[in-house]
Amino acid sequence: MNNLENILITIEVVCLVLASILILIQNRGAGLSGTFGGSDQIYITRRGIERWVVGLTVFFIVVFVIVRIISLYLA
Repeated sequence: MNNLENILITIEVVCLVLASILILIQNRGAGLSGTFGGSDQIYITRRGIERWVVGLTVFFIVVFVIVRIISLYLA
């Protein structure tokens, strides 16, 4: 069981690190000005690499949640 726990922890850490990197890569409005309507940007549909980055971010977060639930169930 100890080996399985180590594998699950490793998967969790890898998913979190990759999701964090992908979140930092995304550029949506700079700072708080975009939050309060001070941004002059227009929302455009994501295409190409932006779509892949968002999809991979969601994928890694979902995998993390599933692995975390499994590890809590086994504990």
